[in-house]
Amino acid sequence: MSAKVTVIEHPLIQHKLTLMRKTDTSTAKFRDLLKEIGMLLAYEVTRDLPLKFEAIKTPLAEMNAPVLAADKKLVLVSIMRAGQGILDGMLELMPSARVGHIGLYRDPHTLVPVEYYFKVPHDIEERDILVVDPMMATGNSAVAAVSRLKEANPRSIKFICLLAAPEGIEYFQSVHSEVPIFTAAIDERLDEHGYIIPGLGDAGDRLYGTK
Repeated sequence: MSAKVTVIEHPLIQHKLTLMRKTDTSTAKFRDLLKEIGMLLAYEVTRDLPLKFEAIKTPLAEMNAPVLAADKKLVLVSIMRAGQGILDGMLELMPSARVGHIGLYRDPHTLVPVEYYFKVPHDIEERDILVVDPMMATGNSAVAAVSRLKEANPRSIKFICLLAAPEGIEYFQSVHSEVPIFTAAIDERLDEHGYIIPGLGDAGDRLYGTK
């Protein structure tokens, strides 16, 4: 697998992912689990955030303590609608991050993504973007979202998902080879309808109780 693909194998993430895969997991539980995994993914994906040191006083002494560097400006971009589940968890850890949304739906016949909404911070060229979507199946939505964001010339882009299919990763890297992918699992394959196998079904439907 490419060095640009990181599978986050933390035991808590893997355990919660297994619970999400189960058919009998309720909508409410699925939503809670996705939010929790979003927090854990944020912890792993932001390991390279730069730190600086500032002078502080503890109750006992003065010290130079690490804080996030002021110039590290993050934007969390959710691919609607299912990306919102991961976004909510990440915002718990990074409440000061700016938020953007890209609305895409997959044409059921061609599997090609159709954009219906796009809203990101105006100063995105000065920021680093974390794009979130639970599934990288065919890779079409991920490719379309990142292509759209590149038009705004951000400082950097990372793509974060819960599950990925080998076919989706291959297509994404053929277009955006420099963009790193972070995922909790790479599943076996896609079925004839473009769904990840074994997967967990349609993440949006399970998140919001729709079919």
